[in-house]
Amino acid sequence: MEAVLKAFYEQQPNASAVKERVAFGTSGHRGRSIERTFNASHIYAITQAVVDYRLEAGYQGPLFLGFDTHALSRPAWECALQVLAANRVPVFVEKDHGYTATPLISQAILHHNHPEDQAAPDVALADGLIITPSHNPPEDGGIKYNPHHGGPADTDATGWIELRANAYLLRQLEDVHTVSVDEAIAHAQEYDFTAHYVAKLGSVVDIAAIQDANLTLGADPMGGTALPVWQAIAAHYHLNLEVVNTTVDAEFAFMPPDHDGKIRMDCSSPAAMANLLNIKDRFDIAFGNDPDADRHGIVDANGLMNPNHFLAVCIDYLMTHRPEWAASLKVGKTLVSSSMIDRVVASHQRELYEVPVGFKWFVEGLHEGWLAFGGEESAGASLLTRNGKAWSTDKDGIVLCLLAAEIMSVTGKTPSEYYRTLTERFGEPFYKRVDTACSPEEKAAFKNLTAESVTEKQLAGDPITAVLVNAPGNGASIGGIKVTTENGWFAARPSGTESLYKVYAESFKGEQHLDELIENAKALLAGVLKG
Repeated sequence: MEAVLKAFYEQQPNASAVKERVAFGTSGHRGRSIERTFNASHIYAITQAVVDYRLEAGYQGPLFLGFDTHALSRPAWECALQVLAANRVPVFVEKDHGYTATPLISQAILHHNHPEDQAAPDVALADGLIITPSHNPPEDGGIKYNPHHGGPADTDATGWIELRANAYLLRQLEDVHTVSVDEAIAHAQEYDFTAHYVAKLGSVVDIAAIQDANLTLGADPMGGTALPVWQAIAAHYHLNLEVVNTTVDAEFAFMPPDHDGKIRMDCSSPAAMANLLNIKDRFDIAFGNDPDADRHGIVDANGLMNPNHFLAVCIDYLMTHRPEWAASLKVGKTLVSSSMIDRVVASHQRELYEVPVGFKWFVEGLHEGWLAFGGEESAGASLLTRNGKAWSTDKDGIVLCLLAAEIMSVTGKTPSEYYRTLTERFGEPFYKRVDTACSPEEKAAFKNLTAESVTEKQLAGDPITAVLVNAPGNGASIGGIKVTTENGWFAARPSGTESLYKVYAESFKGEQHLDELIENAKALLAGVLKG
């Protein structure tokens, strides 16, 4: 890691090279110091751009600043502080300058801007920055911005910040204000994110039910920010909960390699979760989180639960165990999440809110309290409190783990047993994602696709029921295409970083039909992308 840290401070990005500029994807700006895509210069420029954005937006409250356990996160945190202090922005950081999980930042922003869950027009609005590349490899760095609503910034905000940050890079940071690290740290105010968050957990999950059931629980923070949170939860609520790994190591040397041999702290991957899976029989139910704790991994006697399956279980359970939730509340999913969710939601006479990939599309509904639950197939979700108020407008991996424990405590079923009852009612879906190499021209062609691009009437033997290039929930472009039938669907979208496109597909008619559906999808796409 020495070379990675050295490069962070010493390597200067070339702002004229597209690859070395600031680029906000679905989860902020990410990169590597040795590739000149995540260096001190990027953090200085991004933070100054955020300061400018706050000024434009009229934010006068504090900025909540957190970082995770990746090697580059603490240095980037210090760089951000240098700029914030120089610009006299009030900053709250975790007490003792510890690391901070994403949902805790989101919750803190919401609590400040809506004390006692009420809109407060006179409150000086707060926002947040979180330094994390999520589950990415140890050498990666990342930074994301959460404005006043507490969730991921939308493309208008990130586009503005990106443009302004790159302008600073082009001018070699000459307009960026900084102070010394010591002065910056002295400027920051400490805030006990963990204590505030843990104390309120009973408002979003039934902690009393978990206590009464006295389940044996295991939690693996995977060397991330969930560690102090799980320790505090166990102590505060006197749960029979063991934190199975208390190691924090910037190299993440304790991690088993992921399916491709890389170290990646992905709690939805059976390979990356091998340490917890090896000891699963010690627990009634166990959990894992990625380094910034916005994702969840649920382990029961059956092994690691498929994220799609768990989302369906959560939704079915919540629809019958949240009596204070209004019948008008919608349920959110991304368009590549399982259509088992569609069937569950329909069975409860609820409205499905289907959006493009990216948690940012759920923020407005969670913030305003008309979206009961928002989840995506990559093991990220959040939900309203038990009385229907905003809890976290960013993904909350910790609450989703506790919800798994609540479900088992109340129903007596493990989440995978519960899912089996859903397949008995609605059929069993088979789901797969495949990546297909494509040319730059084919990638570009995705932007021009319309519903009329598909002239076929059938897909894998079934009549096509819909061709979508915009999400049905909010009308936003999906950046690709989705084709549905009564028994299956596929969605395709180009990769943002590689010369390939991703095909997601699902069938309720078995694995053979799923393979047929994927082959049909690839043939159809080959035709429409060539025009």
